[in-house]
Amino acid sequence: MGEPGIGKSALVRAAVAKATDLGCQVFWGAGDELGQALPLLPLLNALRVRETDAVARRSTIVRMLRGELNVGPGVDVAAVLAEQLLALVTEESAAHPTILVLDDLQWADYATIALWERLAHLAPQVALMLVGTMRPVPRRDELLALRRAVADSVHLQLGGLADADAAELVAALVGGNPDDKLLRLADGAAGNPLYITELVAALARGSCLNVTDAGAVELTSRSAPASLPAAIADRLDFVSGPAREAIRAAALLGVEFAVADLAAVLGRRVADLVSALEEARVAGILAESGTDLRFRHPLIRAALYEEMPPSLRIAWHRDAGRALAAAGAPAYRVARQLLWSVGSPDDPVDDWMLSWLVEASELLIGRAPQVAVDLLRRAVARRADHSQQHYFLVGRLADALYRVGDVPEAERVARRALAHTDDPDLVVDLHWTIAQSLMRSGRSTEAIPMLNCALDLIRTSRRHRARLLVLTARVHSNLGEVEKAGRVAADALEAASLEVDNWAMAWALHVLAIVSGVQGKAIEALVKFDRALAVTETDAALTDLHILLQVNQAVMLSELDRYDEAFAAARQAQQLADQAGTVTRQGQVHGALANMYFETGRWDDALVEAKAVHEDLKEPACACCDQAIAAVICFHRGEVDAARDHLAAAAPYADRIGNRVVPPLSLARSLYSEHLNALPDALAELTAGFASNAEELEQVEDLLPDAVRVATALGDVGTAEGLAGRVEALATESEFPRRRANALLCRGLVDQDAVQLLSAADRYAAASRPLLSAQALEAAAGSFVNAGDREGARAAFTRALELYGSLGAAMDAARLQARFRTYGIRRGPQAKHRHVRSGWESLTATETKIAALVENGLSNPDIAAKLFLSRRTVATHVSHILKKLNVQSRTDIAREAALRTIGRK
Repeated sequence: MGEPGIGKSALVRAAVAKATDLGCQVFWGAGDELGQALPLLPLLNALRVRETDAVARRSTIVRMLRGELNVGPGVDVAAVLAEQLLALVTEESAAHPTILVLDDLQWADYATIALWERLAHLAPQVALMLVGTMRPVPRRDELLALRRAVADSVHLQLGGLADADAAELVAALVGGNPDDKLLRLADGAAGNPLYITELVAALARGSCLNVTDAGAVELTSRSAPASLPAAIADRLDFVSGPAREAIRAAALLGVEFAVADLAAVLGRRVADLVSALEEARVAGILAESGTDLRFRHPLIRAALYEEMPPSLRIAWHRDAGRALAAAGAPAYRVARQLLWSVGSPDDPVDDWMLSWLVEASELLIGRAPQVAVDLLRRAVARRADHSQQHYFLVGRLADALYRVGDVPEAERVARRALAHTDDPDLVVDLHWTIAQSLMRSGRSTEAIPMLNCALDLIRTSRRHRARLLVLTARVHSNLGEVEKAGRVAADALEAASLEVDNWAMAWALHVLAIVSGVQGKAIEALVKFDRALAVTETDAALTDLHILLQVNQAVMLSELDRYDEAFAAARQAQQLADQAGTVTRQGQVHGALANMYFETGRWDDALVEAKAVHEDLKEPACACCDQAIAAVICFHRGEVDAARDHLAAAAPYADRIGNRVVPPLSLARSLYSEHLNALPDALAELTAGFASNAEELEQVEDLLPDAVRVATALGDVGTAEGLAGRVEALATESEFPRRRANALLCRGLVDQDAVQLLSAADRYAAASRPLLSAQALEAAAGSFVNAGDREGARAAFTRALELYGSLGAAMDAARLQARFRTYGIRRGPQAKHRHVRSGWESLTATETKIAALVENGLSNPDIAAKLFLSRRTVATHVSHILKKLNVQSRTDIAREAALRTIGRK
């Protein structure tokens, strides 16, 4: 791995240069950014699949590419091609030791990367060496997963040449000993061989080098470029005037740019730019990038950009911003130009720019909050005249600061503005920012008196009062004061309805739905979610709130064990969040999916969802929860080091949310204490969030069964009895099936009642919660043993072991077996197949489903959509199936599945 031009390809070519002399054959292919839409193109080129070929396998592939071989309706052609290429590599490796090189893996298409991973697993079994090169960026999840999958292989990170080596390269290129001035200029290449070569070539073309009689090479002062970008700029002199004008303007827009934006900046039609842009592309200055264009290398763009005098750049950026705004370009692209036009505090922020910010700030904050922060800071400093416009911009700055996670500064800025304005709209907005900052920093109690004071001041406007009431209800809900939250939200809904304020109505219904859910009135909560979603559905300005409502609706459906509906709602929210580009909501959707996958025993998918959005882009509570879920899974699987890493990663986010209890984090910490055999500490972690207030108890109720289990193990009967009583109180007249199952489990643990424990296990199984079902069965087996019923104990033990095995919960399975081995109870006959390592009996439930779908001709994307899995997860499952069945292709899977079906008939 290494940056462009660092010498990756040259190193590999040198390494394999003598391979043919040693009897090896070398195949070389490369990823192409423009060829990513063509599946498997790098491998097709590498393996020399030509129009005509004497090798039968290659001829078959060529005929498939031409469409001469019909692969059947609904069949994924790329998947069939992949199987043929895998077979071709296997055959070539059997004939001769083979080295297969793929250059620029970062541009490879998904199908190529998936096949490359399969080849990596094949390589140790045949005479095959795989060599791949890639750049650090773009960072692609598929490549990161590939590196993890072949962790035992060698990874080389190439850096720049050392100073002495760089000097040696310069000397070789110039044909003499370079002087100090030339070497200092070459330092700008940071040891990159390509850039050094470009520099020397530019200097030679410009007659900037002089060779003395003694063989020294001097950099002459005449027209010598002052920097590496300037040297590269010299290379651009050969393009025509129109092309140079176009690429200079494009340099203002960044390394990548939209052609429509360039036309707007130049005041031209797109059609007028086609010839100039095509010339620049053919010359290697520009390249395609999806629907846009980009500079072939950032240094080329930098060279053009630095050619412009700073005063010209600033003025041109300002004009470009206006032109883009007039053309209707997205706010963040306009803002980027304006930000570059006020690069320093001394640069002017004119009245037009301030007016545009007032109009576009909300859209800008939603799409690019960090750009908004940078630009609004300058605007606020420029317009420090205590006008309403100034304080409006201060309010928007506070909102943007909150969005980027600078909560203390957001609160400080908002409070400063609040002290100087009485505009009702701005007062409400500032209170929202302050209250959310207080909630995020664990100081929710401070928000209530502030909001009550604001409500006293704003008496005449029902609209503003409704919005402040909604905010007050949210704070009460955050504090666990559910009854108060419900009363205030109802008042807010009444006021908002009179004003037909959809925003306040939807927020009020959202709070009321949450309150109903906490109170155990699930059906009522779902009705309120439906009402709120109907209010927000047709209003584009409420898209963000609509996504949040769908996320929480999905969570509520999962609490009712209606997982099919829950996953459907979450996927709808995910699609909308992706379309809207709302990173915060994307994090929440993936977090909800991670939790649902964990509950339903789909732990691999839970880990994928938990890592789908980088932690720095999530809300602290969401990031903390995702890391904690990953830690819990790792503890159950016996991967203690990984679990500790996740706990450490969760710690800073837990600190940021103060005293707020995050149930998965409490559970993960308790499991760590159990691992250390510190049961009192484990119980303390689980009960830290409990209080005498039943409203707060409902927020952490999922920890109660584990708390009762640990208290029972400690012999702390009083604590176990008290906690079981609380669980039973929650289950009374509750609409949540899990609460009744929890009550049965806790009472069964306290009374050592195997019948109640088995009933709890059945309820959890019906609710698709395998871990809880297994834990109830384990407890039932213990109760049977204590009662002298060995057959009952064996049956419960076997069922529990089956479930732990299906989850991959190695730690739980080991504990279970060690505990009952002393009673002479070992693995029952029904559990034997779980340890079979090959054949159909070794497939997990998910793998069996996927094999059936492969048999039906579904592609990986189709399977992913059908089973709510990621494509990468499906590819991994297919790889596991191939290995377990000892077959080579999807066709083989389909054949084996069909034969198995016939055999059963």
